[in-house]
Amino acid sequence: MNKKKMIRLTALVGVATATGVVAEANQAHAATTTTTETTNQTTNASVESTQAAVDAAQSAFDTAQTSVDNAQANVTSASNNVTSASATLSSAIANKEAATPENIASATSAVSSQAVVVASASQAVSEQAGVVSAAASVQASAQAEATSASASLSSASANVASATSALSAAEAALTSDQSTAANNLSAAESAASSASAAVSSDQAAVDNAQAAVASAQAIVDAVAEVQSSDVINMSAAYITALKNYLANPSSANAAALQEVAKGADYVKELQQKFKSDASLDVVDPSDPAVQEALSVYAVNLINHLRNQYGLTTTFGASAKANVAALDFVKKYYDYENWNIFGTTGSDGQGHNKNGLDAYAVQLNTSIAEDAGSGLTTWVNGKATMATTTLHNLLYAVYSDIATMLFDDGGTNNWSHAQSIFEDGTILGTDGFNNVYLGLAFDKYGYAHYELYNATEGNQLGNNAYSLDVQTASQTLLTNAQATLASAKASLQRMTTNLMVAKAAVVAAQDQLAALENSSASDLVAVTAARTQLESAKTSYQTALATYQQKEAALEKANDELANVQASLEAAQATLATAKAKLAELEETVANLTNADQLLAAAQAAYEQAVANLTVATGNLEAAQVDLAKAEAQLALAEEAVEQAEARAEIATQVDQQLNGSNANDRQSAGQDATSLKTNGRALTATVATASAANPKRGADQGRLPQTGADNQEASAMALVGLGMLGMATGLYGYKKKKLTK
Repeated sequence: MNKKKMIRLTALVGVATATGVVAEANQAHAATTTTTETTNQTTNASVESTQAAVDAAQSAFDTAQTSVDNAQANVTSASNNVTSASATLSSAIANKEAATPENIASATSAVSSQAVVVASASQAVSEQAGVVSAAASVQASAQAEATSASASLSSASANVASATSALSAAEAALTSDQSTAANNLSAAESAASSASAAVSSDQAAVDNAQAAVASAQAIVDAVAEVQSSDVINMSAAYITALKNYLANPSSANAAALQEVAKGADYVKELQQKFKSDASLDVVDPSDPAVQEALSVYAVNLINHLRNQYGLTTTFGASAKANVAALDFVKKYYDYENWNIFGTTGSDGQGHNKNGLDAYAVQLNTSIAEDAGSGLTTWVNGKATMATTTLHNLLYAVYSDIATMLFDDGGTNNWSHAQSIFEDGTILGTDGFNNVYLGLAFDKYGYAHYELYNATEGNQLGNNAYSLDVQTASQTLLTNAQATLASAKASLQRMTTNLMVAKAAVVAAQDQLAALENSSASDLVAVTAARTQLESAKTSYQTALATYQQKEAALEKANDELANVQASLEAAQATLATAKAKLAELEETVANLTNADQLLAAAQAAYEQAVANLTVATGNLEAAQVDLAKAEAQLALAEEAVEQAEARAEIATQVDQQLNGSNANDRQSAGQDATSLKTNGRALTATVATASAANPKRGADQGRLPQTGADNQEASAMALVGLGMLGMATGLYGYKKKKLTK
């Protein structure tokens, strides 16, 4: 509870009666040794005593307030009871008025009728409960059957899954074994095929090597045959006539040269040196070894002629020159179908000059070409590319060069002979300082003798052939024999590998047979797994149909049970309504029958409620009186505490001034106090003015001023203050505090 304190302003300084102040002033003259400590002890004890009184008063006030609150609650309750009893009494009066014999009879009849209704509703509930019980039994049975069907369906589904897994595993095993069998068989067959192919390849290599040896041997034999007579000898008269013609190609010199040339019986020499030998092997004129033998043979013939002619420079032969010759002939004669001599030797297209110019640019060198009848010679019969032998080719070279010397008149004007015996130039074209000959046959069988000027740039003279025919042919044979030996060794290895591969084939076939047996077993497992799966699927479909049937039955039973339960609930609701109506009618009969007793009881209850309200109201008023007293006592106690605190504060200030003043000040103070008794009202205003103008000084001053008139005024004002305090206490007393909740 908050309490607002209402205290007069003058009460703040009223802490002593006028008598007390005067007494203190009189005593100040005699007891100048009174100390501030003694005064403070007295006032402090007074403060503590009055605070204890406040606490006691506050406790009494709180108790009284609680009593008031309780009494108020009792009054409210009693008032409510009176209201309720009044309503009950009114109802009892009305009931009494309605309690006629006719009404009682009517109400009793209504009760009997309603009892019949209740009995009928109860019977309906009993009957419907039986229906519900039967439906619940059907539903429980349907639920059990549906649960069993669901379990069977789950089991059938699990069996299908298991059978499917078993089939997948069996099929995987079958596939794996079949794949393994196929792979092993394929690997075995591949190994056997590879080994057989390797043997066949090496056998072909051996056959080729043997053919190369035979060819090399034929070259050696052919070279040995012509070694002693592989030169063409010119008579001194021929050489002189040729030189004269080349120096001055006049008609007379040409006729003289032609005359001398007729004397050379080169045809007889050819027939003596080259006899047909059908036992010799057919060779390919474009084979590098054959090209080498022919070009070396041709260069040796030419160099021997140049030596007879008196020249010291020689022609050379090389593989690059032969390759270039073969490439040129293919490009500009074979591919372009260029027939240099035609079918009769005089209806041909001649040299392909454009081709020569283009190939010279390609090789960046000078090129001259001589051509001969080659295999179509009219001396030894015509040979074809399919039947030619090295013997035929050597004969063709010898025949071509001899013909260029002794049968080169007419339209040729000895140009072939001129190309053989010039030095540094060929047919008037400079730039032939290092001549290398490349020899190739075209597809018509004609021989082409390509004369190149070899340089460091075109490298046509690099890796030149040895012109020692016998040594070159023997080296060719040695190399061919070494190749044959290597091929035979490889064939032996491959034959061994073939034997191993054949054994692997046998092993693979055995493994295949075993894998086929395993696959057969796997196939049986797959068939069994498929049968099991089909059976499981059939069982699943049966279980599914049963489950669906039982689920439908369960759903129907659930619906039926729900319907009959709804009917039961409706019947129960009807019964409850009928019973409630019956109870209401029975209560009406009872009320009418007992109207007098009910009215008397209601009247007594009402009177008792009124009496209780009267008592509660009296208790409330008494509690409120006690609360007012406690409130007044609390206000007085709090006022006393404030007065005691103010008195203690002023007493402390007075003690400080009395202890610090001289004898004159104390005497003046006594006189002022005496004056205060007689003229208190006038001095009250003075004290108020002086108090407002002179607030309490700081602790460093300790006492009032003590010199001159100021000292006397200060002492007088102090005593006036004390007097004013006493007068305020005497005139006004204490003001009762106003308390607010």
